[in-house]
Amino acid sequence: MTFIDKSVEDLKAFGAEKQSEYRSADPFPNMYFDNFFNANMLKEVLNEFPDLTKGADIKFNDPNQIKLASKGEYRFGDRTKEFMHYLNSQPFLEFLTNLTGIENLIPDPFFDGGGCHQIQPGGMLKLHADFNKHPITKLDRRLNVLIYMNEDWKEEYGGHFELWDKDMKESRKKILPLFNRMALFTTTSFSYHGHPNPLTCPPDRTRKSLALYYYTNGRPEEEVVSGIEDHNTIFKYRKEDNSSRFKTAMKETIRLITPPILLKGLSKAKG
Repeated sequence: MTFIDKSVEDLKAFGAEKQSEYRSADPFPNMYFDNFFNANMLKEVLNEFPDLTKGADIKFNDPNQIKLASKGEYRFGDRTKEFMHYLNSQPFLEFLTNLTGIENLIPDPFFDGGGCHQIQPGGMLKLHADFNKHPITKLDRRLNVLIYMNEDWKEEYGGHFELWDKDMKESRKKILPLFNRMALFTTTSFSYHGHPNPLTCPPDRTRKSLALYYYTNGRPEEEVVSGIEDHNTIFKYRKEDNSSRFKTAMKETIRLITPPILLKGLSKAKG
């Protein structure tokens, strides 16, 4: 079974055909494709998707993010491993180069930060710019590829992937995480993106995706920011996020300075 219903040469040509549109996209180079992969093959990958709610390798639960993730490739089933290796292979890298214009892309065999991602109802990932150096190889992170694995996903479930402008004034693109939809974008210290609103899907559903990151040895001089040449994730906040963070901080301050006996009394009074 093939992963993509295109020959290697057709795939490269398709990338080259879309390069201008990708590079000129708002608010920074990005694009998404529907039904990009062989649907039957991708359903096999979905059937192997690990239930991270019963044992995630990585759990995030803080004001910036509530999500679950795998680590490395050891949680991948056979078909998933085959698929992820294809996404790190020469033919797919050549397609990515033709699409993005980024030469000499290097995949991440460690899937550090990538792999399987899962978000439960109420979960989210606040807007941010990604860490910009691979923690092991120290290569420069240049490109993200996200493949959504959510069949029969409805608009009201939320989970939109949002791209924001450099000044954090507004969302310029919202992408619903539909099954067999692939989103790609160029990563810099100002490519703000995320899933900022809490997920509103039914309790028996979760938002699933596969994430792959690609690197180069060095990056264009215009993308280097003096003083933060090597940084971790940089979170940014909307007005409503800042209000929520202020309320959370105030609640935590009150909890820390209030004697336990008074807190217990307040709790009983609310009840």
